[in-house]
Amino acid sequence: MKKKLGRGTALILLSALCLFLSGCTGLRLGTVEDLYCLPSLPSEYQDLEASITALIEEGAEYAAPSSGSNIQPVQLVDLDGDGQEEALAFMRKPTEEKPLKIYIFSAESGSYQQSAVIEGSGSAIFSVVYSDLNGDGRTELVVGWKTASEMQALSIYTLENGQPEEILRTTYVKYVLTDLDSDGLNELVTFRADTEGMGLADMYIWQDGTMTLKSSSKISVTMAELSNLGRVVTGAVQGGIPALFVVGVVDSSTEITDILISRNGELNNIVLSNITGASTEVARFLSLYPMDINGDKITEVPVPVLLAGSDEAQSYYRIEWFGYDASGASTRVQSTYHNVDDGWYLVLPESWRDQVLVRREVGPEETTVTFFFRNGAEFQEFMKISAITGDSREIKAVRGGRFILSRRAETIYSAELLAANNSWTLGITEDQLRGAFSLITAEWLAGDN
Repeated sequence: MKKKLGRGTALILLSALCLFLSGCTGLRLGTVEDLYCLPSLPSEYQDLEASITALIEEGAEYAAPSSGSNIQPVQLVDLDGDGQEEALAFMRKPTEEKPLKIYIFSAESGSYQQSAVIEGSGSAIFSVVYSDLNGDGRTELVVGWKTASEMQALSIYTLENGQPEEILRTTYVKYVLTDLDSDGLNELVTFRADTEGMGLADMYIWQDGTMTLKSSSKISVTMAELSNLGRVVTGAVQGGIPALFVVGVVDSSTEITDILISRNGELNNIVLSNITGASTEVARFLSLYPMDINGDKITEVPVPVLLAGSDEAQSYYRIEWFGYDASGASTRVQSTYHNVDDGWYLVLPESWRDQVLVRREVGPEETTVTFFFRNGAEFQEFMKISAITGDSREIKAVRGGRFILSRRAETIYSAELLAANNSWTLGITEDQLRGAFSLITAEWLAGDN
C-alpha cells in the first residue's frame, strides 16, 4: 500500500537524503561529526539513497537545475496523481552522448525503484517546472536545457504511459506557463527572436495529445532587451482578463511594455501601434515593473513623470500607474512617489498632482526626503520622511515632532509634519500619512525558467 508523505515531511526527508548522499551515512559515537549526522532514513528512502549512490559510483554527478524555483538535486513530486510522490534525481554523466539525466524513482511496495529516465544534451539542466497541462491529473515536466547559444532548448514530457514522451521541443529566451484563456489549463508562452532579430511570443496549447503552436504575436523589444533587466509579469487587465506584461529595458534607461492577452484563442498584443508596429507604452526605467499597485486585482504599468524643480544634478519623479482594458485603452488609477533606494513609497493624494516636489538628502545613518508644496512662485517644505539606521535609531525616530511610520530589521521609517503643513489647505494628517505610506516589498525572484 502506497503511503502519502506531507509536503513538510517530504522536504525534511529530502534534506536528510541530501546530507546522507554527501557522505554522512552512519553514526559514529564520540566524534564531532556525530553532531551533524541524522538518524537512519526510513527504509523506502534508504533504497532511494542506495540507487542514487550506485549511479554516482557509475560516474554520475549531481546536476541540479540552475534557475527557476525548483533547484534541488533530488525533488519529490506526485507525477501520476495517485497521491504518492515520485523522486526525481537531476544528474550528469559526462562521458555519455546525452550526458544530462533526470532519473525518476517510483515508490512501490514501500521502496523507491528507478522507473524511467529523461536524457538531454547541453551544458546543464537550466530549469524544471511541473504542470498538469491537459487536466488528466498527471503532471507534465517542462525542462529547460542550457545550450551553447544564448537561447535555451525547451522540452515538455508527458508520462501518460509511465515512460517519458517528448511532446514539444523548441528554443526560447524566456517562457511562462499561465492560463490565458481562463479554461482552467495552462498555456505555454515562449519568447524568441524572429528571423529579423525582433521579439516574438509563441503560444502553445494542448491539442490531440501534444503541445501545438496556436498563435504568435510580435513584441517590441529584442531578446537582449528582454533578458538583461526585462521581465515577464503575469497579471490581468480590466474585467479580470488574464494578461502577460512583457517589459524590455533599452540601454538601462527606457522600458517598453507589451501587453498580451488571448482573444478568441489567438495571442494578441493590445498596445501594439498599427502605425509604428511597436508598443505605445514607452517610459523611463526606474527599476519598477507592472504590479497591482492599488489592490484592485488589475495590473498597472508604472510611468514616471518628472517633478517640477528637478535639475541636472538630481531628477525626481512621481509614478503614474495605468490600468488597461482589453482594447489597450489606459486609465490612470493612482500616483505615487517611489523611493526605491530607501525601500518605501507614498500614495500621493490626487490634489497634490503638479503641486508637490521633493528633495532627498543622504547622511551616514539617516536619509531624508523633504516634500514641498507650491506657494505662488516658490515652494515651501511641509513634510519629511526619514529612513534611520544605527544604534540610536529608536531615539532619533521620535525626536522633536517625529512619529514612526514603519520598521524593518535595522531601519526605522519616521515622519515629521512641519508648520507649513497646518496652514496649507491640502495638508495631510498623521493618520492619512500612515495610510498612504508603504514599504516596498523586495520581490523574491527564483530566476527565469
